[in-house]
Amino acid sequence: MIGKLVVFEGCEGSGKSTQLRLLSQFLTERGVDFILTREPGGSKISEEIRKIILDGKNTEMCDECEALLYAAARVQHLKETVIPALNSGKLVICDRYYYSSLAYQGYARGLGEQFVADINSFAIDNYPPYMTVFLDISPEDAFNRKHGADKNDRIEQLGLAFHRKVYEGYKALEAKYPDICAVDCSGTKAQTAEKIRNLFIERRVTEQ
Repeated sequence: MIGKLVVFEGCEGSGKSTQLRLLSQFLTERGVDFILTREPGGSKISEEIRKIILDGKNTEMCDECEALLYAAARVQHLKETVIPALNSGKLVICDRYYYSSLAYQGYARGLGEQFVADINSFAIDNYPPYMTVFLDISPEDAFNRKHGADKNDRIEQLGLAFHRKVYEGYKALEAKYPDICAVDCSGTKAQTAEKIRNLFIERRVTEQ
């Protein structure tokens, strides 16, 4: 039986890492067979591509190159990690997927949704998410919560105006794609975690 792919999306500092950790504890306690992975990354080659993308020294990288590197890392990640796990019936929980490319490169970079969709067609056409959890918090509040941007992260250092565009991109995607479920994470970590657990139950994510 094929497993399910559940994706977590959000702006920088939205709390994905914390919520994924709390969710992992919840699923483990209930004996759910799952893997937790991330993009870019999740496999040896994809992790190497991640280093290139996020390296703060690579300031000369053009937008098209950035988008193509994300897409390349995604295909390798799917082939090496995600697809085998799905084929074995596992629940796959992924920190970011192609909606990130649509929000960051398509909307905020201005490359357009069609360009990003074309270079990510393998993922979009063959492995759509069962559900996408969008941690909904403004970039202003997110950066305040994490005490500013990471100086070593090229994407985080792009400035608040850029990240506002990313957020606007996510909101546009939410209105367009029914698998995207927005979770208001302006409350405490525990409150957000409870909302996510309830969403998993409502959407029957762990049911076969």
